[in-house]
This record gives sequence, C-alpha cells and structure tokens, in this order.
Amino acid sequence: MFLKTDFNGYAVKFSPFEDGRIAVATSQNFGIVGNGRQYVLQASQQGLVQIAAFDTKDGLYDCAWSEENENILASASGDGSIKLWDLAAPPQANPLRSFEEHTREVYSLNWNMSHRNLFLSGSWDDTIKVWDVHRPESAATFAEHTYCVYAANWNPANADIFLSASGDLSLKIWDLRKPAATMTIQAHAYEVLTADWCKYNDCLVATGSVDKSIKVWDLRRPDKEVLVLYGHGYAVRKVVFSPHAETILASCSYDMTVRLWDIAAPEDSQLRVWDHHTEFAVGLDFSSLSEGMLASTGWDEMTYIWNQRENAR
Repeated sequence: MFLKTDFNGYAVKFSPFEDGRIAVATSQNFGIVGNGRQYVLQASQQGLVQIAAFDTKDGLYDCAWSEENENILASASGDGSIKLWDLAAPPQANPLRSFEEHTREVYSLNWNMSHRNLFLSGSWDDTIKVWDVHRPESAATFAEHTYCVYAANWNPANADIFLSASGDLSLKIWDLRKPAATMTIQAHAYEVLTADWCKYNDCLVATGSVDKSIKVWDLRRPDKEVLVLYGHGYAVRKVVFSPHAETILASCSYDMTVRLWDIAAPEDSQLRVWDHHTEFAVGLDFSSLSEGMLASTGWDEMTYIWNQRENAR
C-alpha cells in the first residue's frame, strides 16, 4: 500500500507501539528551500491513511518515535531545531518543545530503547548531541567529527553505547561515559551516509556510502570489513538491519531502489530488488511489530508499506 505526500519524503519510521503506524518526515523542494511536514500514517483496510500532520517552517530530514509514550514524536529540522510533537494534544499545543542548539541542519534522530527519556541527534554542524526529553538543554555534546554527521544510532544491547557515521569518511563508536570516541574506523573512501547495528549481535555494524557499497564490520576486528555488498548504482542512503532476523539487511539508494540482503550468504547475498520509487529512495525502516514489514519513502513524494516477500506496489 502507498500514499502520496505533498512534499518530498526524507525519512520513515515505524511506531514501536502501534502496528502499521509510521511517521514520515518530508521537505518541500527536495529539502533545498521551503517548509517541512511531519506526517503520521496508519495502515488500514483502505490503505495508508493520514492521521496527523505537523507543519514546520523548514524542511524535515528525520524523525523518531518516543520509546516511553506512543503519542510522542520528534522531527529533525533544516533550521537546526528538533521539534517534539504530541499526537494526543490539541493543535495549538504543538510543538510541545523545540530544542535549538545545533547550528546547522539536523539529519539524524534515534531514541534510546532502555533509557527511554534519551534520544540522539546528529547534525551537519559535525556534532552529536544527547537529549533528555524532560530537560530543555542537551545532556551531552560529542564533537570529534570533522564534517557532517549523517547518522547516529544507539547500540541495541548496551544503552550507553552509540555509533555515528559522517561525511569525514569515518564510523565512530562512542560511550556516554567517556568524552572521546572509543573507536574510529575509516570506513569508506567517500562520505558515509548511514550506519546501523545488527539487532542480534552488537559487534556487527553495517555502513553505506557515496561509493555505492555497503560494508559489514565486526567491531572486535575493526581493521578490515568482513563483507562488502555491491549492487546499488548510486550512493547508499540508508541501511537497516532486520529486528527479526539476525543476518537480514535492507538498503535504499539514490539509484531509486530498495534492496534486501542476507549477510550470511556472501556469494549470493542480494535477495530482492524493489524499484517502486521513481526518484531518490532515501527513507527506509523495518517494523518491529510485524515480521518482514518494510516502509520506504523518497523524493517522488511516495511512501510505501509492504512485506519483504511481496512486491511493493
């Protein structure tokens, strides 16, 4: 099932509470200039139905659901702010809060699954910030990257550990309790646009790059990647490990495709290719509540939900 939004899609995230509910962050004019809109959509027998929309003065590049309240949602804005929304609140009460410390576009948001009051933001100001939703100012800032931070994600097994991926070509591993990165990997020869942890083995991390490749890293042996996945024709914009199968990975790309991989089968790792988007495919997520359910969004203003065993259209 699918729905056409008014603006270009940038990110899609499944709710951890409501089956078939997704948040879609969008930007006018491909995010170059103009407004943003945070959509909340619900899969139903009638297809994808809009249940809420929040407008912003600048484009939105990412979003993240709260892990402690099913109605709370955060959006990453091009003006450097992070907006917090409450689906249960009246329109005049939103945004609940606007966190305004980043000095450039906020490109990544990720909520902590254990410390459920905390979330991460990654920005084009080269920093990562940790926020407590109950505090007006950030709890910590990590400023070691030398170029844009495109992704920052919490470790699924250790609530104090997170990763970041940057245009400075590196993947960094951080510990909240330490001021400097605990590990730095020069992951690709070109900008690293995305990274994600394996949900079943937190020593495994996947990265995606402008160089069109996906690399899988074992952090116990960080000197060289354990696997390189080729297939995308342009930059890899998003990689996401399945929450239900240890070796299954999904990716989307500026080549307009979404692909499914099995990293346990290096000789024949590409399982599926979907070409339902007609512009850059930039947002991708797995549902944690329905096994095999995927969502994608792109610059064609289209958002799709489908099962990995089926066609997306």
